[in-house]
Amino acid sequence: MEDMTFRAVRLLKEADLILCEDTRTSGILLKHFDITDKRLMSHHKFNEHTTTHNIVERLKSGENICLITDAGTPGISDPGFYLVREAVEAGIEVHTLPGATAFVPALVSSGLPCDKFCFEGFLPQKKGRQTRLQELSSEPRTMIIYESPRRIVKTLEQMCEAFGEGRKISACREISKIHEESVRGTMREVLNHFIANEPRGEFVLIVEGCSTPTKEANHPNPEEEEAKPMSKYQRKQAKLANNF
Repeated sequence: MEDMTFRAVRLLKEADLILCEDTRTSGILLKHFDITDKRLMSHHKFNEHTTTHNIVERLKSGENICLITDAGTPGISDPGFYLVREAVEAGIEVHTLPGATAFVPALVSSGLPCDKFCFEGFLPQKKGRQTRLQELSSEPRTMIIYESPRRIVKTLEQMCEAFGEGRKISACREISKIHEESVRGTMREVLNHFIANEPRGEFVLIVEGCSTPTKEANHPNPEEEEAKPMSKYQRKQAKLANNF
């Protein structure tokens, strides 16, 4: 509650309509700030494609509409992208308010480099999961990955296999909430912690980037380089050289 900004409270009070993932959850927040006379409308990942057209039409007619989520920033692994895209294409001005978010404080407090990083969000739940982890194993930047408490142990086990047990990681949960916690260490150490302690709350995993580029990336095989087909530009340059 304390992470709300004065601007956010003011705009919610001025809004003609407030879009919520769950009106019951958002109702608690709004009641806390004495915002009880506003119409609420459900807008979540299961209905956003069917409700967006009507919302855009209302925006075009001059209504002021606010979008909030249960937890997290709208559009970042949460509903919001589709509505924003359609509103922008309709020529509607979209304003995004700064406020509480999960991955920025998790990244800064991890102790891992945060000058360059990549946001991965949620990994594929089934198909393509192992392939994506293998691809990320050689990523040199610090990685940000979201995970649920139900899958956190399995994900850490898979990361141990793909990244190596010694790779550093910071597992943060319940960012900006009462039970906020960060568990830092190697992959194996953090995995052991959550095997021994039941995981609770939504997680942000901050994973150390690969410090040693792959041999193939630094030293390509000359024979493979020669075997690659020449581009149209390369063929033209070779022809000019032969003429000389």
